[in-house]
Amino acid sequence: MPYEFTETGRALLQEVRLFMKTEIFPREDEYHQQMLEGGPHFYPPVLEEMKAAAFNKGLWNLFMPHLNEESPGTKLSNLDYAPISEELGWVSFAPEALNCNAPDTGNMEILNHYASERVKAEWLTPLLNGEIRSAFSMTEPDIASSDATNIGLSIERDNDEYVLNGRKWFSSGAGAERCKVLIVMGKTDPTAPRHLQQSMVVVPRDTPGIELGLDPHFFGYEERGGHPEIIYRNVRVPVDNLLGEEGGGFTISQARLGPGRIHHCMRAIGVAERALQLMVQRSFERVTFGTSLAHKGLIQDWIAESRIEIDMAREYVLKAAHLMDTVGNKDAATEISGIKVAIPNMTLKVVDRAIQVYGAAGVTQYFPLAWMYAATRTLRIADGPDEVHKMTIARREIMKYQPKFRMHQPTSH
Repeated sequence: MPYEFTETGRALLQEVRLFMKTEIFPREDEYHQQMLEGGPHFYPPVLEEMKAAAFNKGLWNLFMPHLNEESPGTKLSNLDYAPISEELGWVSFAPEALNCNAPDTGNMEILNHYASERVKAEWLTPLLNGEIRSAFSMTEPDIASSDATNIGLSIERDNDEYVLNGRKWFSSGAGAERCKVLIVMGKTDPTAPRHLQQSMVVVPRDTPGIELGLDPHFFGYEERGGHPEIIYRNVRVPVDNLLGEEGGGFTISQARLGPGRIHHCMRAIGVAERALQLMVQRSFERVTFGTSLAHKGLIQDWIAESRIEIDMAREYVLKAAHLMDTVGNKDAATEISGIKVAIPNMTLKVVDRAIQVYGAAGVTQYFPLAWMYAATRTLRIADGPDEVHKMTIARREIMKYQPKFRMHQPTSH
């Protein structure tokens, strides 16, 4: 599949690489030290300094796709942004330093596409300026949220307001003080056709009736802002806070997740690249049975396999990005689902090899590998588990040969 990066995309990639080298990597230790001293939900001052530097250099909101000349952002294509996202994947906080961090990226795209002008002015503008954070409130603890049609939180209209009742969790970042707005998915019409029951509304974080509950950690790690449970009890918002139309929530969720999956996968490739770098560096530093680990045939095999797998994975993601730009997300559905399965699994293999080379140190907090493994393993569930994506791929493949094939057989009574 031929594709070519634009001159603007290539130039911005070089600027991002330079910014990583001069601003991000040298301040990693400072960031982690400030977080250690301030606690898991502390907002470190060094991050604000890096954000200011990125903004001044024009390295800001790079993720925003080209919609029209009036749209915000730098108007990069998905293809142009993909290698930039990979660079940001090398350091966990780098995306936020450039205001390119999830879940804000997807939320900003939704607001830009579907919000009223009032809501854009109130919430999209400060998000684009990096002044606040947001959360996406979709996953629920009482149902299998991998099937979005299961969503149970109720959104009922009462004159000129919507009233929300229900429970969510894994609303990433919602526990942070800087999180000021939530995008909530729920059911506005349980009697409508299955994919037209859901809607999305914008809910200010300080709206009466919102309460934080459980605070789940992944593999014991506590991230800034957390992934908390949110209880909605008679939460009221203006009807104008609806995103798009009633019944459009499922469609909006799919539109949101397309670019997000490209971003996640390319950042994961950045994680794999750093894990490979750490593996090679460690192999020179450790000697066993008379020679360095770099001299061991098995370690060389791991290094070679990792190089091959990373490069193959990158090409797969770039193909998906190119198709999204040229034929659209719907026609690129197989590739979008494919990379979401392939890339986290590849990254896990590379990180696992690096952990083995580090030995006991590899699973401690003193090196980044354990966190990288935990975050990547979680990615196999976030934005849809492997099994759902494989089902999508299989259905599209089968229907090439049997267009009338139905995934769900009718039940007999």
